[in-house]
Amino acid sequence: MAALSESAAELVEEAVQVAQKYGTIVSYDLNYRPSLWKSIGGLKKAQEVNRRIARHVDVMIGNEEDFTASLGFEVEGVDATISNIEVDKFKNMIDQVLAEFPNFKVTATTLREVKTASINDWGAIAWYNGKFYEATHRMDLEIMDRVGGGDSFASGLIYGFMTTGDAEKAVNYGAAHGALAMTTPGDTILRWSLFKKWRKSSLVEGLEWCVESEIF
Repeated sequence: MAALSESAAELVEEAVQVAQKYGTIVSYDLNYRPSLWKSIGGLKKAQEVNRRIARHVDVMIGNEEDFTASLGFEVEGVDATISNIEVDKFKNMIDQVLAEFPNFKVTATTLREVKTASINDWGAIAWYNGKFYEATHRMDLEIMDRVGGGDSFASGLIYGFMTTGDAEKAVNYGAAHGALAMTTPGDTILRWSLFKKWRKSSLVEGLEWCVESEIF
């Protein structure tokens, strides 16, 4: 939303400040889109705005490209395509991010290696309370529709924290939800998939089953 216009960027900044003032937990997905930012100043403006917003964020979500483009942090040894990434190098970058933004209580990212348009390796890591947590890494995930994988990860992660308070479960819920979204045809929501397809009695039960099973 911050990329839509100068006034939209100002509105987001005001919103996160007011939310923080009243004790609301603020989550923010960096989700850099150059086509949106170019009309109000491009990469430089994106970093300027996002770095101001980041001062008021509790839960920061974004992939490695987002952290680089939106906040200006580099992952060592990653090429311009960012098609593959070593987890330890990403963790080193997150340590740098946390040193500059100590207000972050959680940071999380998906880790994707694109082998072909329809075959990706898929995983995720999260930092919380001084520790890193890594989700189950799914090799050779058969992608039906990549759109929405990141948003599904974010919503699964947040749902996991809200319902369990357990960072390891949260990052696994997020990764499982993202995998489910990308391997399901169309814009199928998680609740329908878990309730109708696999007859799970609750979202928690369904997500735990996705994490533990080998359906992906």
